[in-house]
Amino acid sequence: MQLSSNAIVSRANLVKRVVFPLETLPLSQALAAVANQMFGTIALLLAIVIVRHEVHPTILYLPALLIPQFIATLGGAWLLASLGVFIRDIVQGINLLLMAWMFLTPIIYPESIVPTSYRPFVNLNPFTALIRSYRGIMLDGNAPDWPGLGYFALFALILFLFGYWWFARTRKNFADVI
Repeated sequence: MQLSSNAIVSRANLVKRVVFPLETLPLSQALAAVANQMFGTIALLLAIVIVRHEVHPTILYLPALLIPQFIATLGGAWLLASLGVFIRDIVQGINLLLMAWMFLTPIIYPESIVPTSYRPFVNLNPFTALIRSYRGIMLDGNAPDWPGLGYFALFALILFLFGYWWFARTRKNFADVI
């Protein structure tokens, strides 16, 4: 999503001169992010095999996590690409927002260290369930957190629909603003 905020502006020649499906620019960023994540996932699985000498069969749940994650990423990419045309400094704001969001999501720390009084706030973050599910299927051999994953999938669908709606609504003004 971070790179998508500049996807349209950095390709102004395609916006101004050529009839081009602009929706594909943020799509390419989202697909590149998924491909990058897959290489990281393969490296993580190799590390798990080296350290633990096993891979849980629950790894087969990986597509159930990747699909809603990709849908959320694509919706966010469309939204941020459109906003990046009109608000040029959004790139710096997105960097800060994503860094803060990473620290508010239990990615680099376990949920167990969050005080119980703050856990409801952590659970409101839709990415918490996604991270919990990734940990469960890869490290613990557990099935995904299905209710949490449903919550994340709903968030992803809303972000996807809103992001595409906003992109489609504002795209006719891209050439004028750039």
